[in-house]
Amino acid sequence: MRCGACSWWWIPRRVVRSVSAQPAWGRRLSVSASTLHRYCSGTTVPEEFAVVDRLALLCGADEEERRALEAAWTEADRARRRAASPAPTPVPAVSAAPESNPDPTAPNPSAVDPSAPEADRARPRRGAPAPLLVAAAVALVVLALAAALLGHPTRTASAPAPASTAPGRTAAPLPFTWSIGSQLWEGGCGHTYLVDRAPRAVVPPPVAADSGAWAGTHGAVHGGEALVRITVQGQSPSDAVVLHALHVRVVDRAAPLPWNAYRMDNGCGGAVTPRHFAVDLDRPRPLARPVDGLDASGAKVRKIPAVSFPYKVTSSDPEELLVSARTADCDCRWYLRLEWSAGGRTGTVRITDGGKPFRTSGTRGRPAYVHDSAEGRWITDSDSGQTG
Repeated sequence: MRCGACSWWWIPRRVVRSVSAQPAWGRRLSVSASTLHRYCSGTTVPEEFAVVDRLALLCGADEEERRALEAAWTEADRARRRAASPAPTPVPAVSAAPESNPDPTAPNPSAVDPSAPEADRARPRRGAPAPLLVAAAVALVVLALAAALLGHPTRTASAPAPASTAPGRTAAPLPFTWSIGSQLWEGGCGHTYLVDRAPRAVVPPPVAADSGAWAGTHGAVHGGEALVRITVQGQSPSDAVVLHALHVRVVDRAAPLPWNAYRMDNGCGGAVTPRHFAVDLDRPRPLARPVDGLDASGAKVRKIPAVSFPYKVTSSDPEELLVSARTADCDCRWYLRLEWSAGGRTGTVRITDGGKPFRTSGTRGRPAYVHDSAEGRWITDSDSGQTG
């Protein structure tokens, strides 16, 4: 089945069936099989991009493909919203005076030509609905990714390519720079990693500055909590960039990893707990919630008030945003979206871990180890007298 306006029907229907008929796909995406089928066929535009992004990640899409997919979804979502808005009722024009003796042979523009085909009489002569066309583009990209994963061929020669830049955005350089630190430890010494290795195959814990290399060598995943520091700096000393909001998107949820938990400390604590944004990844729609910090370095504990959005940054006044993302019940892959505006421009920036989602997995019930520096080996919490 194909139609001229819907070139996405060139995608073999068996690919649609292959994706939407597998219960595992629906479970990983947290949608029903029928809903997934509607998404894949272009019948329905997903309410949130996170669903599309999760499917793209499962299909192995890279960052560029996901950006193009997000641009297509953004246009489809806007078109869907425009179509859902009631159109104003036109007011018919009233002539000043009726014609006293109209020509009976003149054609009546409101009359229906009985010789015209029924479809032409019933269908207004206009282009295909925008939501359908753009939903087709979304379906095309999703199914092309799925086809690549499933080993099915696709035909895309006549299909429209999604825009590389979302509507309302510009390809001009960002008016600010940003960077992240994703291997942070609480207090500079407290952290837990999950590693799929026995204790004898895990080297002693590193200093915090070398945590990235240690984690990469061991294929480690943040256990229970991930700390992410985002540093944002404007490009101009006078033209401020306004940061409006920080959104959390979970793109994949799975059961917590059945790996060993390795603590990078044997008990430590810092005098200062910085203010931060707390994220509960176990919630259906996690939010970045501002939380007060504490300063216990003096005689009295002092509260460091949380500061919520908006923020302003310039080249001489950067800002650091610290995010603490926790989970007990899932192996979560997630990223952040930072909304900004400057000089009449608006946009969002996807904050990822080098192009990949951040990953945090719960540690509940996992064997936990700390390193005994005296004996030079990893020992269990019970052996060390440490619990929790």
